[in-house]
Amino acid sequence: MAANWPVIDALLAGTTGMRAAGKAYLPQWPNEADEAYRARLATATLFPAFSRTVSVLSGKPFSRPLTLDDDVPESLRAWADNIDLQGSNLHSFAGSITQAALSHGLAGILVDYPKASGLKTRDEEKRAGVRPYFVQIKATDILGWRSERIAGVETLTQLRFLESVVEYDGPFGEKIVEQVRVLEPGKWSVWRKKQEPNEAEPKWVLHDEGETSLKKVPFVPVYGERVAFMQGRPPLMELAHMNVEHWQSKSDQQTILHIARVPILFAKNLGDSPIVVGAAQAVKGEGEGADLKFVEHSGQAIEAGRLSILDLEDRMRQIGAELLVIKPGNTSVTQTLADNEPGMCVLQRLAEDVEDALEAALQLMAEWVGEKNGGHIQIYKDFGVASLAEASMELLREMNIDGTFSDESLFREGQRRGIIMPELAWEEEQKRIEKNRPKPGKTQLNG
Repeated sequence: MAANWPVIDALLAGTTGMRAAGKAYLPQWPNEADEAYRARLATATLFPAFSRTVSVLSGKPFSRPLTLDDDVPESLRAWADNIDLQGSNLHSFAGSITQAALSHGLAGILVDYPKASGLKTRDEEKRAGVRPYFVQIKATDILGWRSERIAGVETLTQLRFLESVVEYDGPFGEKIVEQVRVLEPGKWSVWRKKQEPNEAEPKWVLHDEGETSLKKVPFVPVYGERVAFMQGRPPLMELAHMNVEHWQSKSDQQTILHIARVPILFAKNLGDSPIVVGAAQAVKGEGEGADLKFVEHSGQAIEAGRLSILDLEDRMRQIGAELLVIKPGNTSVTQTLADNEPGMCVLQRLAEDVEDALEAALQLMAEWVGEKNGGHIQIYKDFGVASLAEASMELLREMNIDGTFSDESLFREGQRRGIIMPELAWEEEQKRIEKNRPKPGKTQLNG
């Protein structure tokens, strides 16, 4: 899984991340000078197809509020407004975990419980404000795990992950300390690196440990595309590779444009005549076949490169849109029972998996405090479309709303997909749109 993550992290970091990756995703050409490569890398810009698609698609299930069913206990219902003790409600936390699963293929929810030192009863813990909370665990921080089949269910028996804690350093400073936390049923331990004076390399040593009242590992995996237990594949991995291809091709296009925009002055048999270029200057050539002219690029390669980039951008949009297209036969148990739901799209399936994971996490939260049932939640999933044309238009419309795609381009893309009548002209449609807009000083009434 980790082989996919460096390119994903670089793409999510935008132009800055891709430039920092350097030759990993923008190779240096044979015989290209180091200075020329550095200049080419410094001027390259990223078309954010991957990050934008992940952002738009992960926001689809949360375009409407997440709802808690009546069977969610009152205590958990109150905690849902600050589910991670950092101000995030359950709706925003679910959106963040969905985005992580969609981009990296795997994410996790740790249901943690703070140390209750000196507190002996649940009433004392309640009065002190000590209660379970959610922690989002990134796929890149998971170091390893062990599992066993218990009562027919694959169950975590150990989880190891990297975390960072902030500690005071002197009277005013702070320092970030990396540590590994190991979770096992009923116990936990924290390990840190320590270097002894007589040792060449630091070693991992036990820093802290303790026991828990919950006799299981309180962690729930969330998959983008499940491969096996605790193993997931990024659904948009091919889009990530195509985005890297676009990054490289766009750099080539910028280079050839730079070359084409600077004509080369060609001189032939001018002898010792000085060459001064200007409107009030003349160059005299006395040699046989003397010639002086600018040599310019024909531009054919530029146009071919431009069309190739546009074609690549269109294919990237289609890959993202495919996650919204409902596929017949791809059904869940509940959809099989519903006659009006013939299938589901990949994003709907992911939203359903996130829903199940959040319910499992709520169940762990309930078990921490002695509740029998954590209850159920509902995530909006009625956003699938019937065709790839409709799905890609949905993505383009989202780009138009946030200002990264023009009204005219959206109109012409609708015509190309057969959604808008081909005989309509954009100039005429603009006039009709202006007529629909309310005049200054007047209020438009609906109904």
